[in-house]
Amino acid sequence: MARARVHADVNAHLGKSWYDYENFHIDWKDPDRYEIVKRMGGGKYSEVFEGIDMVNNDRCVIKVLKPVAAKKIKREIKVLRNLTGGPNIVELLDVVRDPSARYHSLVMEYVDNVEWRRLFPILTESDVKWYTYQLLVALSHVHAHGIMHRDVKPANVMIDYQKRKLRLIDWGLAEFYHTETDYHIRVGSRYYKAPELLVGYKRYDYSLDMWSVGCMFASMIFRKEHFFRGSDNDDQLLKILRTLGTERFDAYLKTHNIHFETDVDNLLVNYPKQPWSRFVTAENRHLGSVADAVDFLDKLLRYDHQERLTAKEAEAHPYFNSVRLETISTEGDSVSDSGFAST
Repeated sequence: MARARVHADVNAHLGKSWYDYENFHIDWKDPDRYEIVKRMGGGKYSEVFEGIDMVNNDRCVIKVLKPVAAKKIKREIKVLRNLTGGPNIVELLDVVRDPSARYHSLVMEYVDNVEWRRLFPILTESDVKWYTYQLLVALSHVHAHGIMHRDVKPANVMIDYQKRKLRLIDWGLAEFYHTETDYHIRVGSRYYKAPELLVGYKRYDYSLDMWSVGCMFASMIFRKEHFFRGSDNDDQLLKILRTLGTERFDAYLKTHNIHFETDVDNLLVNYPKQPWSRFVTAENRHLGSVADAVDFLDKLLRYDHQERLTAKEAEAHPYFNSVRLETISTEGDSVSDSGFAST
């Protein structure tokens, strides 16, 4: 039976009022309270702006949703309402809609984020431990409350480097987990897609997010912007096979009775598993050659989703011993040993 190792029945226990977003009523507010300052970015489903709350003069983020199914909008808001206040989860402040009811916007807390491309090359070992741990704390909370994020990637992890603050954002693809349920496999971003998505396995669970954490962690310790960088989904799987080898991949397919067919010749070749030491260079040796770091990575990047560390297990890994003992508050702290300053 397809069943998550942890939190499999959380939603059943919390009840329909917790997870039923289709019947969720949203009390939309007037948008006049907020003023857009500048565009911050955008994607397939939304445009994101920096804004000002004119009542208290606080900075905020205004996510203007592009026209999509009402069910999808309800799902994102329901997830955010359920999770707001949780550790390292972006806070939903308000939901607004213009008088024509054409434009729906989410107003969220502002994070003075440093772009991943600028950040990951300068992260120290202590930085990598700190921010990875903070991400795990967020996911532990999310998963314990019956929710899969399904799009964990650097662009959805906001880091205020000066304050050592992390926020997990963008819940547009998040979904409530139920056992024996087929889920859409067109989720996530290619470089962070777990193998189950690439082979069409629909009964996945929270462990999907843990693969994505592994990809981010590999990028940080090996100083490689995207650790698996495929040109399409087939090439993405090929990049994974050439690193993790085909022996365990074949065993994974057999264990879960996954019928994977392909006409891509390279995906049918046998590849040996590469030792993680192969990715250690003079530039990243101080980050990626530590035994605990490699062990942690190896326990996340597993084909078999049932073998991956859960978020709570990952938090308890020896790699994070120093972080768990740290008592310095993240508020107002500055990590300046790299000489990097946020702008």
